[in-house]
Amino acid sequence: MNTQDGSARAQRPYDIVLFGATGFVGVLTARYLAEHAPDDCRWALAGRSRARLERLREELTADYPACAGLPLIEARADDPAALGALAASARVVATTVGPYLWYGEPLVAACADAGTDYLDLTGENEFVDLVYVHHEARARETGARLVHACGFDSVPGDLGVYFTVQQLPEGVPLSVDGFVSASGTFSGGTFASALNAMSRGRQTLRAAHQRRLHEPRVVGRRARSPIGGPRYSAETDAWALPLPLLDGRIITRSARSLPRYGPDFRYRHYAAVKTLPMAVGGLAAVTALVGLAQLPAARRWFLSRLRPGEGPDAGRRAKSWFSVRFVGEGGGRAVYTEVTGGDPGYDETAKIFAESALCLAFDELPPASGQVTPAAAMGDALLTRLQKAGIRFRVAARR
Repeated sequence: MNTQDGSARAQRPYDIVLFGATGFVGVLTARYLAEHAPDDCRWALAGRSRARLERLREELTADYPACAGLPLIEARADDPAALGALAASARVVATTVGPYLWYGEPLVAACADAGTDYLDLTGENEFVDLVYVHHEARARETGARLVHACGFDSVPGDLGVYFTVQQLPEGVPLSVDGFVSASGTFSGGTFASALNAMSRGRQTLRAAHQRRLHEPRVVGRRARSPIGGPRYSAETDAWALPLPLLDGRIITRSARSLPRYGPDFRYRHYAAVKTLPMAVGGLAAVTALVGLAQLPAARRWFLSRLRPGEGPDAGRRAKSWFSVRFVGEGGGRAVYTEVTGGDPGYDETAKIFAESALCLAFDELPPASGQVTPAAAMGDALLTRLQKAGIRFRVAARR
C-alpha cells in the first residue's frame, strides 16, 4: 500500500536535493541545474562538508546570481539520522556519492522509508541487486521510486532500446543489439567504482542469486540479455566486443516491466571497435585489469593514480563524444537507430542525471514504485527532455 500521496510530498521543503554536490560530477550537475531548473524549482545542495558546499554555492552565484540563497544540507553518507532528515525534506534525492556499494545503501534505506524518489549513477550490479533484496518491498509500500544508473550508465542504452522498440511491430518477438562507441576519460570516482566491481566477482554472483530468490517471475512473457561472443558486425561496420555491464540488465528489466517490448525480447550489448588489432588489444587490456583488480596491492596502486574528485578538464571533455547504434528486428522488419551526444562520462552524464531529477519532480509519469528502471519510471517524458537538451535519438540508415 502506498503510504505517501502526492500532496504530502508536494509540501516538503525541496523538490530536489543533490547529495554529493561537491564531487566532480556533482559540481557539473549543480551547474546544469543552476542553468536549466525552472524558476519555481526548490532545490538544495547536500554533502559532508559545509565549507565545501559554501564554496560551491559562491562559485555558482558568480555565474548564476539566483543561487545566492541556495539551501545547504550537511550530511554524511554513514549518518542514518541525517540521511533520514534529508530524505524526508525532499521529493527527489539525486546522489553522486560512490562507490555506491560502500556508501550508497543508507541513503537508499532513508528514501525508501520516507517515500522519496531516489536517483543515482551506479554501474555496480552487486549494489543494484542488494538494493532490490533489502529495500524493494519498503519502497513499494511508501511509493518511492528507486532509479539506478541515470547517467551514461545506463540511460542512452535503456532509452535507446525504448526508442528502438517503438519503431518495431507490437505483439511479436523482438531482438535488439546495441553497439557503443565513445571517446572520453574516467574520473577518479568512476574508476574506483569500476575497479571495486571487478574485484568482487563472487559477491556479485551471490547478490544476483539472492535477487532471483526474491524477484517474482513474469508470466506469459520473456526478456533476456545473453552475452554474445566477439564478432564482426556488418550492420555497423565494426568489430563487436561483448560488454557484460549493468546496461543489459537494466534494459532486460525495462522489457519485463513494459508490455510494448513484446512476448519474447532479447538484447545484446557490445562495444564497437573499428579494427581487429584494436579489438584484440582492448580485450587483452580488460582481461589484464580484471586480473590485477583481484590483488589488493594492485588496486591500491591504481586508485592512487586517479583519486575521487578528479577528472578531465573542460577542454578535454569538449572533444569527447558517444554514439550507441541499435539494430532491432521483429515481425519481419529491421530498424536501425542511434543515440548520440557529447562527453559521455561527465557533461552528458550530468545533463542526463539532472534532467532525470527534474523529470521525477515535475513531469506527469506512469504509476510506479519500488526499484524501477529509467525507461519504466520516466519513459516518454525523459526521452522528450533529453531530446530537447541536445541528446539525439534518431532512426538511422544501415552502415
